[in-house]
Formats: sequence, C-alpha cells, structure tokens
Amino acid sequence: MKEVIIHTDGACRGNPGPGGYGAVLVSGRHRLELAEGYLRTTNNRMELLAAIASFEKLTTPCRVTLWSDSRYLVDAMTKGWLRGWKARGWVTSKREPVKNAELWRRLESATRPHAVEWRWLRGHAGHPENERCDELAVAASRAPDRKVDEGFEDDRVA
Repeated sequence: MKEVIIHTDGACRGNPGPGGYGAVLVSGRHRLELAEGYLRTTNNRMELLAAIASFEKLTTPCRVTLWSDSRYLVDAMTKGWLRGWKARGWVTSKREPVKNAELWRRLESATRPHAVEWRWLRGHAGHPENERCDELAVAASRAPDRKVDEGFEDDRVA
C-alpha cells in the first residue's frame, strides 16, 4: 500500500460565518494542496470537509496518517463516537441528532478503502504543514469564489 501523510485544517470567521478548509497531502516526493471556501458554514464542518476532500482525492487504497488540530474530528474517529452514532441511528448519547451527520457519513465512506491512523496535534504551534493548512483555509474563507455549504444551509432551516 502506498503511504500518504495528510494534514488538514478548517477556518471560520465567525461560527457560523465565512469559512474554508486547507489540506496538504504528501506521498513520497509528491505533494498536493487543497483548499475551498464557503460563504456561510462552521469551523467543525470545515475540519470535516478538509479530511473528506483529502480522502476523496486518493484513487487507490492507501496507508494514511492524517494529522489534524481538531479534537472533534480525531476523537470521533479514535474514541468510537462515530461507531456509537451510527449504531444509535445517528443520534448522540443524549438522544439528539448528530450534527453534520451527512459529512460523517461521507467521511466514513471515503475512508473505508484505506488503513487510517488519526493523529491530533496542537494548532498554531509552529508545525509547518499545519501552519500551511491554516494559511490555505483562511485564504479560502476570504476568496471571492466561495461556495454555498448546502449541508449547513439545510441544517439551518430544518
């Protein structure tokens, strides 16, 4: 299996507000940077979309180490939260609907073919790839071609 290291970050100016994500994928000497901005979203949605977009770029099963400064993302994947939500029909242990359920489903699907190790790192602590992801995410949140975050808009009116 090809080995890939992914770094991700999400940014939001206001929460909700304009947001973006950034990701850096590295495999051997190959490097790919991803970024996309949204008109109105949340930081958690951007953290999830950074990971989703990264996995959706992989065309064959890979051994992946994903680094994120999002406890929301890393803990859900390493502490069994996602498994529990799914087992309970996408409700939390407090019997509330899981926020961003459509993104969690999409992430689960995107990661299925891969062997993934989820790693947390402290944000804004000088790690070069995490800092680059933050730059990409912030720039995307300010870009003139930001998209509508359909899932967020659907949650807002529901």
